[in-house]
Amino acid sequence: MKHETIEKNIGLMAFFMVIAVSIGGLTQIVPLFFQDVTNTPVEGMKPRSALELEGRDIYIANGCVGCHSQMIRPFRAETERYGHYSVAGESVWDHPFLWGSKRTGPDLARVGGRYSDDWQRAHLYNPRNVVPESIMPAYPFLVERKLDGKDTAKKMEVLRKLGVPYTDEDIAGAKDAVKGKTEMDALVAYLQGLGTIIKSKR
Repeated sequence: MKHETIEKNIGLMAFFMVIAVSIGGLTQIVPLFFQDVTNTPVEGMKPRSALELEGRDIYIANGCVGCHSQMIRPFRAETERYGHYSVAGESVWDHPFLWGSKRTGPDLARVGGRYSDDWQRAHLYNPRNVVPESIMPAYPFLVERKLDGKDTAKKMEVLRKLGVPYTDEDIAGAKDAVKGKTEMDALVAYLQGLGTIIKSKR
């Protein structure tokens, strides 16, 4: 069969494209599901607290993942700036994972503990108060929005079905753990927990 024949027949070309992508997927993606290193949590990792879990949802809802990645690549320029490169075991309980692919802002995979809670609050309230050249939008409304926690326990139950080791006590206390807290409190708690398990630079 001539190459020209395939190029002129869209259906035939699509068929061969599907075959090529399927073979690539089978050889590169499927084996990852059978490697322990990709689906075993990092030693010492604990599930996110109820407040951190709510913060993660706020992070997603406000589109933070559109400008910030959470995956440090194993290159010197990245590890010198952000810390130890990301490993698969850090993301096994993330549903969905938030690796991202765009960095309008810095990578946040190891931002936990890098700044104080007060700095994070000031930065989220109005980024230009602490970083004058920042183009990040301000989120002052996070201070006003209170969490009621009515769905927090349900979220934890679903995550437990997906393999996150939440205990019955974690789930039972979820509503009280977030009640009265603001969205700002939750987002700061989430950010302060990012990447705190692996501390070394390389």
